[in-house]
Amino acid sequence: MSAQPDSQAVHSAPTEHDIDLQETREWMEALSAVIEKEGPERAHYLLEQLLEHARQSSIDLPFSANTGYVNTIEADQEAHCPGNIQIEKRLRAYMRWNAMAMVVRANRINPADGGDLGGHIGSFASVASMFGAGFNHFWHAESENHGGDLLYIQGHSAPGIYARAYLEGRLNEEQLDSFRQEVDGKGLSSYPHPKLMPEFWQFPTVSMGLGPLMAIYQARFLKYLHARGIANTENRKVWVFCGDGEMDEPESLGAIGLAARENLDNLIFVVNCNLQRLDGPVRGNGKIVQELEGEFRGSGWNVIKLLWGYGWDELLRRDKSGKLKQLMMETLDGDYQAMKANDGAFVRKNFFGRYPETLKLVEHMSDEEVFELRRGGHEPAKVYAAFHAANAHKGQPTVLLVKTVKGYGMGKAGEGKNTVHQTKKLSDEDIKYIRDRFNIPIPDSQLADIPYYKPADDTPEMRYLHERRKALGGYLPHRRAKADEHFTVPALDTFKAILEPTAEGREISTTQAYVRFITQL
Repeated sequence: MSAQPDSQAVHSAPTEHDIDLQETREWMEALSAVIEKEGPERAHYLLEQLLEHARQSSIDLPFSANTGYVNTIEADQEAHCPGNIQIEKRLRAYMRWNAMAMVVRANRINPADGGDLGGHIGSFASVASMFGAGFNHFWHAESENHGGDLLYIQGHSAPGIYARAYLEGRLNEEQLDSFRQEVDGKGLSSYPHPKLMPEFWQFPTVSMGLGPLMAIYQARFLKYLHARGIANTENRKVWVFCGDGEMDEPESLGAIGLAARENLDNLIFVVNCNLQRLDGPVRGNGKIVQELEGEFRGSGWNVIKLLWGYGWDELLRRDKSGKLKQLMMETLDGDYQAMKANDGAFVRKNFFGRYPETLKLVEHMSDEEVFELRRGGHEPAKVYAAFHAANAHKGQPTVLLVKTVKGYGMGKAGEGKNTVHQTKKLSDEDIKYIRDRFNIPIPDSQLADIPYYKPADDTPEMRYLHERRKALGGYLPHRRAKADEHFTVPALDTFKAILEPTAEGREISTTQAYVRFITQL
């Protein structure tokens, strides 16, 4: 996560109302000394005491739950990713290709009603690195030693999960070609749907907002089972993937206060902040990451922001004026989207060019290098570090606000464009671009058929894929359609007290009768 400007940069950063820069610098240096000598806990205590003293002195201090528009975890504090980054990159490329191929092939079918089968390419393209980190390093399947983690998958990214299951050998080409079709039980549902795929998907997550709300109560139920000694759920986590636009659904935020109140540290939300909803910007004239940070932190959640990739770390380190950090905060989401829908020259002029200090930061970089500065959600090692921090946090639920580009890797066909959510058909040129960008070994002679790609079983990539899931207990998502436990139906006499008439003249409510019934069970 991006390094913040060093202490000298922070101390010298200009502010609109600073009438004594020297005094400000001395206060900042004093705080830095406390952090270095006595630790962050002592520094936090002193700040709280100062704030309380200020309130008692009648100084108006409006509360803000927001932090700067930078990564929460600084670069030198990131946990090291133990995986093989290059192999994981190749596996992601194959999954990106197969997810795209599945949707495009499906939309070459002409249904009897004259419509299209639909599907989405852009959502998985933006979240692929996050899924990769989870499947390779964090998400446990049910095993003898672990009850299994629970996954609420962002609905529109389902093609990427199918693409992974295809590489794992759990789905075949015939099933991929039956995407969004109910073909004698062999089709693949449009979105996560346990009723249609009872041995695959764990939970339904569409309509939007359904996943976040259900997941909170699921996490609470796991805590209940453990507290009552019914099941050991101590190491199980509930991971919830949702979109930033989805958070506008009333169900998405409706129970986050409960999660904090119950200290559900087994619950992790991952909000894919690609700044786009189904048909346009989420907050074109605002900042959705900052808004969600305030909502969650104000409700008592641990908040981790992952916004910027490694290229930005160096720029922030060199930013002695503090202007880059200021510019990041000032820039609205609509402008950020415009940057990704254009090119490096546009970014240089319309973003870095707003201040002489920030323009100078990139004077040594080509336009192509400027455009290649990535958002945090597309840096696998940074994603790993954020997941690691969330997984280890105790005492609170955690939300990860991860900034990405919708349609990442699609180029002119949709990368960063407002139309990408509806992009289901690609031209031959677009398909060739995606093949070349992700180095998929398919020759030009076969491109017209958009074939799926799967390496041989004995390749390093395939061995790694299976080894990682074996280390985590098995494959996910997976759902037991039938329980191993056997339930003996009680004899009817068990409910005699409930079934017999009540005393003459006495009535009971249906709720009272139901509670008695549950008590007997």
